[in-house]
Amino acid sequence: MRTLESIALIVVLLMVGCATASPVQMADKSASDFEGAVYGGEVHFVSEDMPGSVKYRIFHQGALLFTSVQSVRGSATQRTEAFCARNGKVPQVITEQTSTPPHILGNFPRIELVFVCVNDPKTAPASVSKDVMYERLKTLKSLLDSGTITQQEFDVEKKTILSQ
Repeated sequence: MRTLESIALIVVLLMVGCATASPVQMADKSASDFEGAVYGGEVHFVSEDMPGSVKYRIFHQGALLFTSVQSVRGSATQRTEAFCARNGKVPQVITEQTSTPPHILGNFPRIELVFVCVNDPKTAPASVSKDVMYERLKTLKSLLDSGTITQQEFDVEKKTILSQ
């Protein structure tokens, strides 16, 4: 009986890890959590760099091996939105680095976003809003093409962008 309990404990420890959520940091004064990691990740350039803008970095890691990268992305995105909203702005992601499968043996689903806070397109003049809308659609398409999001996620987000 003791052996069965030990095996169950080992299985649980392999499946469960510690969720990690770093604070938002200035990108030029912090190192990537992917640097030196045993398991690397893929970098996706989401939008054009914005020279002169203050860039921030946020890292988020799922607590379970069965957590999806999409749910980890959702958590990180919510945190970037809350951070920028404190100044009446919205986040614009410059780069996204995600863990690569298989998510086993310590390779937990994780993501790191480098972003800037920009004026909210909803409060900008109409001509700027259209430019921002097109940029968001372009970014969304690049995420679809890179396999970062599914066709279904693309369709939902595209509909949301076009309805604004």
